[in-house]
Amino acid sequence: MFTEIPSHRPDTPLLDSIDQPADMKSLSADQLQQLCTELREYLLYSVGQSGGHFGAGLGVVELTVALHHVFNTPDDRLVWDVGHQAYPHKILTGRREQLPNIRTADGPAAFPVREESPYDTFGVGHSSTSISAALGMALAFRQQQLPRHAVAIIGDGAMTAGMAFEALNHAGHEKADMLVILNDNDMSISNNVGALNKYFTRIWSSRTYSAMREGSKKVLEKIPAAWEFARRTEEHMKGMVAPGTLFEELGFNYYGPIDGHDLNELVLQLQNLKDLPGPRFLHVVTRKGKGFEPAEQDPIKYHALKPKSASAGGVKRATYSNIFGNWLCDQAAQDERLVGITPAMREGSDLIRFSQEYPERYYDVAIAEQHAVTLAAGLACEGSKPVVAIYSTFLQRAYDQLIHDVALQNLDVLFAIDRAGLVGEDGPTHHGAFDLSYLRCIPNLVLMTPSDENECRQMLHTGYMHAGPAAVRYPRGSGPNAEVQAELTPIPLGQGVIRRQRQAKGGVAILAFGAPVAVAMEVAQSEDVTVADMRFVKPLDETLVLQLAQQHDKLITLEENAVAGGAGSAVMECLARHGVTMPVVTLGIPDRFIEHAGVAQQLNDVGLTCEHIRNAL
Repeated sequence: MFTEIPSHRPDTPLLDSIDQPADMKSLSADQLQQLCTELREYLLYSVGQSGGHFGAGLGVVELTVALHHVFNTPDDRLVWDVGHQAYPHKILTGRREQLPNIRTADGPAAFPVREESPYDTFGVGHSSTSISAALGMALAFRQQQLPRHAVAIIGDGAMTAGMAFEALNHAGHEKADMLVILNDNDMSISNNVGALNKYFTRIWSSRTYSAMREGSKKVLEKIPAAWEFARRTEEHMKGMVAPGTLFEELGFNYYGPIDGHDLNELVLQLQNLKDLPGPRFLHVVTRKGKGFEPAEQDPIKYHALKPKSASAGGVKRATYSNIFGNWLCDQAAQDERLVGITPAMREGSDLIRFSQEYPERYYDVAIAEQHAVTLAAGLACEGSKPVVAIYSTFLQRAYDQLIHDVALQNLDVLFAIDRAGLVGEDGPTHHGAFDLSYLRCIPNLVLMTPSDENECRQMLHTGYMHAGPAAVRYPRGSGPNAEVQAELTPIPLGQGVIRRQRQAKGGVAILAFGAPVAVAMEVAQSEDVTVADMRFVKPLDETLVLQLAQQHDKLITLEENAVAGGAGSAVMECLARHGVTMPVVTLGIPDRFIEHAGVAQQLNDVGLTCEHIRNAL
């Protein structure tokens, strides 16, 4: 058991000899155990240097070693769900020495990426996609008559999403040759792990039992009543010692739960299950942070680590998430109709205090973004005032519900959209790069972009008081450290403000939406430009746009969102609608995915720095 993160690279001779999974095939059981120890220690060291997802990877060390030992990767496909648990996989597949640089521009991505390695069979960042993807691979192997295996490794959190069960249902219908492994590190049924359960699981996964089962099926299917009786008898026997009845009903043969840290048992079960036909479901129980005592005691705190180089000094400033969390509690104190909803982002969206002070008005719906939005719609139908706290990139998964269930019915729902814009090291799967584009085209929706902390607080109040759907999108991290007013004052809908007026007529006006207002004001310190904080993308302040167009020779729009269809497009549409022709430069995120790096580096990459703005004047 490790109690602290190594400050120097540990001595890992066996791990250093593994350049690809094929090097593991000839290792003995004792050597595989030693490999797990070295892998866990190296993971502690490398993530301690780089920062990144932590607890989940420690929990799947034995499972990762067993999978690569038993299966012939990369020909056999391992599909990791989300990717939080894929760091050990990256270490064993040729990226060991690069891992201390993970999530930097020069290092591996935080999640599996197909372009990065042939062992990364499917790109993941959002959860609950692994079973669908592995099913697609299994069906392709069947069609092409290839003797390959498809394995999905999914966590119990990801199993809460409807998409996972849609895939399970289809896989059972297709009788696909695939293996789903549930990495269960939180569910109460983990108490079922024990000697009796292990004994039955070994029987059910054995070739002898499988052959007897299939032989009996062929005989008894001729007598339907007898086969149905035998099937239900087997089902109830399993149900007595294992919680797999649901998966059996979906058409899977269920095995487990087994101890996910018992390497010998994992290897045995995977070898038994590897070549069995049809859909198989292996329930593996693990512990987040396994082997590192602080992470085992507080898995939420150690879900991810900050880089070792991150400064620990100085006064900690409030983040936009903190601004939201405090506003939510203040608003709830004023209005008992308020309810808070989050799809498994209590900590990330800072609903901790709200969940403690108002537990009867707090709903964590797990990883189920679609359900979160329609749940809010149902609450709004009956007079509640729901606030949905959700990351920009995750709201994409509930787009139909947002349009059909909320906006079309003009329901009173507020969306607090966190992680808008570029988010840094988590990369393209987590950038909130598209919300202004995909939200501003929806009728009935008010869309706001705060430029500082106080504006964020007042906009949240404005959206809450608006009788209809509204959204406030704000970035990750802290803002320009504006003074936050305790009093809640609604902002007039669709009204921007001039932050700095150019001294002479003509020249350039910068129309900034959200966080880029701060950059525009920095430019204005050395350049004679007008700076407008537009505040609203919808309704757009068309009066202000036309006024600025009349008074200036050129307009520049700034937004931390895709240029295609974004706020700048809204400005140009306004000008075209009123027959105004003039030069307009739209600065924002270009038409490509932005790779993982630091936020400052990403902003430079997309052209949203002071230097780029000055060059556009």
